[in-house]
Amino acid sequence: MNPPAALDPLFLPLLTAFGLGLLVGLERQRSGSHLAGIRTFTLVTTLGALLAILARDFGGWLVGLGLVAVVALLVIGNHLRAHGGDFDAGQTTEAALLVMYGVGALVVVGPTWAALALGGTVMVLLSSKQRLHGWVERLGERDVTAIARFVLISLVILPVLPDRAYGPWQVLNPRRLWWMVVLIVGLNLLGYVAGKLFGSRRGALLGGILGGLVSSTATTLAAARRARTTPESAPVGALIVTAASVIVFPRMVLEVAAVAPGLAAGVAWTFAPAVLLMIVGVLLLVRATGGGTGTPDVAPANSTDNPTELKPALLFALLYGGVLLAVAAARATLGPGAIFGVAALAGLTDIDAITLSTAELVATGRLDGGVATQTLVIAMAANLVFKAVLAGMLGGRRLLGLVALVFTPTLLSLLWALRRLAEP
Repeated sequence: MNPPAALDPLFLPLLTAFGLGLLVGLERQRSGSHLAGIRTFTLVTTLGALLAILARDFGGWLVGLGLVAVVALLVIGNHLRAHGGDFDAGQTTEAALLVMYGVGALVVVGPTWAALALGGTVMVLLSSKQRLHGWVERLGERDVTAIARFVLISLVILPVLPDRAYGPWQVLNPRRLWWMVVLIVGLNLLGYVAGKLFGSRRGALLGGILGGLVSSTATTLAAARRARTTPESAPVGALIVTAASVIVFPRMVLEVAAVAPGLAAGVAWTFAPAVLLMIVGVLLLVRATGGGTGTPDVAPANSTDNPTELKPALLFALLYGGVLLAVAAARATLGPGAIFGVAALAGLTDIDAITLSTAELVATGRLDGGVATQTLVIAMAANLVFKAVLAGMLGGRRLLGLVALVFTPTLLSLLWALRRLAEP
């Protein structure tokens, strides 16, 4: 029998707050906290929800008063523990209890999904203490500087740039241009941090994936050079090259989604067959090489470089702006089809610039979605061909043959997709 509908506004928030407090309190109880455990967290979170409900009729001061009461309880609890000789200078439990009080109130005022997500995140943070501390210990001063510089790029420089179009064809918007820089630097930073955290124990498959997050072209270059000096490592090199190239597809979709969300689904479906074919090829290479575990580190040379240096960021901004101008100029002087030639040239060495510029043109209404998808297919095909040529020239015939076994079906799939997109 369902509860009366009139009870829902009161019952459901209280029940949700009770459950979230129980969840986080369970973790604190299991970790041996002497200050607050499963009962305290459950009661405090429920108190937050209860006072938020009462605040609707009696005023928001009730929630503030409840917060003062919780702080007082924490101060008294720490005072008693200090005098009892059982005192830990850490403030994790105290902070978690205050956050969960706020989560209880958020359950009532909404949105509920935010309260659920925050409560779950608190539990994950509390239960991952050793893992998080281990990750931090593996990050050096240079790595922390990289993260700080990303904050400078994204939160200091970006907001002060003018948000208006400049230049010929009105395609250069400083803020939009720097936003693309933030996006790419952020993706590279994720790959850089992941490489630092997992690099010491990665095999060829993980090394290729992490290298692809930073630069699939640089990863191909490094793998090809190693295959040239040690020909027996060609199968492992092929695994690295193909794994790095697989990552380019979801990375492209992510970039499109960040700039032109309406285009992302169509691009993802267009590339889906090619991605599946390449994944099959990667799995076959994994089986043939045993995953490449225990092989020497073959990360690209620039995967350890700081991805947040201002000089590379400025160079990418110039490259992205140049591609935008080239696309606009080609369309204005040579016709709409000229963008395909620009895509083929730009995609040879850097897929990010043509991807973001194409998505930007779609977002601003200057390019049709179908033409944009064709442009990205051509750029991706050119990028795969360039990496195959690079592997053959620097890594030798055996590496080229293995890479071609994976890339050829993928390229045929892209050509099929291109033909289908061109049909009226």
